[in-house]
Amino acid sequence: MTSTRRSRALLAASVVLVTLLYSIDSTIVNVALPHMQGSLQATQDQAAWIATAYIVVSAIVTPLMGWFGSRYGLRTVMLVSIIGFTISSMLCGAATSLTEIVLFRAMQGAFGSALIPLSQVTILEEFPAASFKRVMAAWATASMIGPVIGPTLGGYLTENLSWRWAFYINLPIGVLAWLGITASMPRRQAKTHRPFDVTGFIFLSFAVGLLQLMLDRGQTLDWFDSPEIVAELFFSAICFYVYIGHALTHRHPFVDPHLFRDRNYTMCLLIQAAIGATSMSPSVLLPTFLQQLQGYSPAQTGWIMGSRGAAGILAMAVVNRLPARLDPRISMMGGMLLGSVTLWSMGSFSVDTPASYFVTTGLLLGVSMPFTFIPTQLLAFSTLPKTSRTEAGVVLRLGIGLGGAMGISAVVAELARSAQINHSYLTEFFTPYSVDRWQAIGGNAGANAATGSLIGEISRQALTIAYANDFHLLAIMSLICVPLICMIRPIVDAERPAVPVESV
Repeated sequence: MTSTRRSRALLAASVVLVTLLYSIDSTIVNVALPHMQGSLQATQDQAAWIATAYIVVSAIVTPLMGWFGSRYGLRTVMLVSIIGFTISSMLCGAATSLTEIVLFRAMQGAFGSALIPLSQVTILEEFPAASFKRVMAAWATASMIGPVIGPTLGGYLTENLSWRWAFYINLPIGVLAWLGITASMPRRQAKTHRPFDVTGFIFLSFAVGLLQLMLDRGQTLDWFDSPEIVAELFFSAICFYVYIGHALTHRHPFVDPHLFRDRNYTMCLLIQAAIGATSMSPSVLLPTFLQQLQGYSPAQTGWIMGSRGAAGILAMAVVNRLPARLDPRISMMGGMLLGSVTLWSMGSFSVDTPASYFVTTGLLLGVSMPFTFIPTQLLAFSTLPKTSRTEAGVVLRLGIGLGGAMGISAVVAELARSAQINHSYLTEFFTPYSVDRWQAIGGNAGANAATGSLIGEISRQALTIAYANDFHLLAIMSLICVPLICMIRPIVDAERPAVPVESV
């Protein structure tokens, strides 16, 4: 193996580590929140800011990383981000008050916002066509599997060690990633000296930040019955409107609106947002379904959900070996249709569904995602100029993040609304005179124990129906992407990313 191939192999491994560093941390802390709440003597609403600070700051800073990457170079920004993220993780683990951990989580979000999009652009810039799909498959595996294994790892560390180890675990990963990037990533000249658009950054940051804050706190504050949520939506819309007007008239806008004139890129951005919703939302719904309605332990839940990650890894290997002449849109349609059918079948889950059925649907859902995700990455950049890749990669990542946030907010809101409606509907069938129904639960009409048992069973069934409605909603969302795929122009060899022809 030549030194160039060894260097690229090390770079590929380092980029995967960088991706895992961020993707695992995006969900690993959620399991530890109750323990952190007790340790820091915080209320539930106060503890929620530990997650909110990370998500909102990351959303605000993500667009800025495109300018930083183009202005100072990918290598420099990646190394600074890894150092900052790792140090912030250590500070989170050592925090002694709620104020400290919220501040350090915000720092984590700021530094971590560059890791996923710039690692993706690094693959596009540094790897030849012969190995591009293989490295992209490994990167995509890390970005998709990280949020799935995060809760399981977080639960294990919290239960056996301490919630602080959910942050300390980032130290060895961060050190290895920094050493690997330092040793293998070449220095490049900055691509542009475009001046920084302060006005555009301010308006876009407020727009994205307020939108993310609304999505994160909406369910807690009962959505539009809360003046805070209404205000956040109103000012987010105003800031978006002002930014669009500013970007169309400014000579050097913060995010170039001409990106969205590229049909392939715009369609892929919308599809990636839908992928974010349909891949992240089941990771939120399934753990609560398995533990609340079926009584599985967190460890058992992690093993059941692990089937999705294992299937995703295997599917990545298959996607990597698809013929180069195969139209990527065919793979995307197949993945979306399989995902839609699987999500629809998950709507048949009940309180008596066996574990084997959860594992089977997890396998199918894990298989479906790579067939859509990797071709979308290829098509998104296929018709863009090289100078726009860094900025485009950052915006693409922001679209996935916002799509995931919107999807999670939608399914959580629908879950609560549907559970209430179905609970009211089901109680209409039970009266003191419904002797057969009382006998079915083994109690007498009006008896306190029997009434409590009845109410509990009605609540379980109402919640089961609500979960079914959520999975059906996600299935429809996935199916809607098929017409978007049809609107993507096929690419020819001349339009594929221009890279050297030597292999890694």
